Amino acid sequence: MILEVSPLHPLRGTVSLPGDKSISHRAALLAGMAAGESKIENFLDAGVTRVMLDGLQQLGVAYALEDNQLVVTSPGIMAWHTPEEALNCGNSGTTMRLLAGALAAANLDVVLDGSEGLRRRPMGRVTGPLQAMGVKITGSAANTAPLRIEKRDDGHYLKGIRHNLPVASAQVKSAILLAALAADSRTTIVEPGPSRDHTERMFSGLGWDVQREELPDGVRVSLTPPQNLRISPLQMTVPGDFSSAAFLIVAAAITPGSGIALQRVGLNPTRTGLLDVLQQMGAAIDIRERGLQGGEPVGDITVSYSPLHGIAVAGDVVVRMIDEFPVFAVAAAYAEGSTTVSGAEELRHKETDRIAVLAGELRKLGVAIEEKPDGFEIAGQGGLNGGEADACGDHRLGMSLAVAGLTTKNPVRVGGAEIISESFPEFVEKLSLLGGVMKQVPE
Repeated sequence: MILEVSPLHPLRGTVSLPGDKSISHRAALLAGMAAGESKIENFLDAGVTRVMLDGLQQLGVAYALEDNQLVVTSPGIMAWHTPEEALNCGNSGTTMRLLAGALAAANLDVVLDGSEGLRRRPMGRVTGPLQAMGVKITGSAANTAPLRIEKRDDGHYLKGIRHNLPVASAQVKSAILLAALAADSRTTIVEPGPSRDHTERMFSGLGWDVQREELPDGVRVSLTPPQNLRISPLQMTVPGDFSSAAFLIVAAAITPGSGIALQRVGLNPTRTGLLDVLQQMGAAIDIRERGLQGGEPVGDITVSYSPLHGIAVAGDVVVRMIDEFPVFAVAAAYAEGSTTVSGAEELRHKETDRIAVLAGELRKLGVAIEEKPDGFEIAGQGGLNGGEADACGDHRLGMSLAVAGLTTKNPVRVGGAEIISESFPEFVEKLSLLGGVMKQVPE
């Protein structure tokens, strides 16, 4: 499907966002691990969360999802059964990594597989520490999917470990923490930066002893395993997804005449690095905090158009905005002056090599972008030509290219735009409600 975006239409109005993808993933998994019936409101119904639910279903978990309310009925993790076929994680690295940790705790024979894109993503950072804990888990020769987990015949507990992550990663950290629920002693993970802490927050909400400590050179997270894995059912509401909000925030910031409000968006400080850098660039952003929702801080965000200027992005803020770099690059293209990004080599291991693909597709629209080993440099020009580009199988890239088209001289046509439904199925609907003009046409 091609998404054609017509430029120069101001965005105005108020919208709410679908449930946070990262929290929805974790809520579904923990609901499947719990014994009984869990209810989760504002759950994100998208491709990446459906593969998590379908995988749980293969393990003996039942679910019903209607109008963004998820009801999960499960016998509990200790009563999961061995699936007859490989669990298909689709294009979702989060699903594969989180399930790997949970299945290590469950001690089952299982194979985790996925799309060709997912098979290219590195899994050694997960399999290595799990193997050190005593999990019989192997991947391909290149440490990629499919992953095979074998049941431990002795049925003994896993070993608690201390593990230093070379790169801050919430997915890898969460996989280790999930496996550590079945360990014989405390597990400690040290990260070089503050990755998102949704797993720790949810574990604490379940009454588990998880500690998070800021260090001069990183973050230390420790878990003392519970005495058993009898988990109480969940009752929660998922906050609005900040990563989805990011596209609308940048859209309003770069489109003259715009002024929008986004309601009850998740404001977890490990996720909101984009707000910090946009404000440094001169963006007119106001935040009104609204307390906690599902253990997560939420608030309302208002954004108005304002001229932007280039900045340098590096250090801890990089991991706090790692998913937002595609749309941040669009903001940088509309800013005046040079913007540089460094320390973001992790972008090369996402759904695509996001540095290479982002640079290639933005150039098609007239962006002066230079690829770096761990980032990129953009010579902001205050405007773009428009033209044709492709999502390249990356949902965030597809939405970012569409946002770029809101202020170009000529329309932007984004090929392969159906991939957007992987994480933000309501993207076109929300932008249209705010005044964006776009249409979907067959390729």
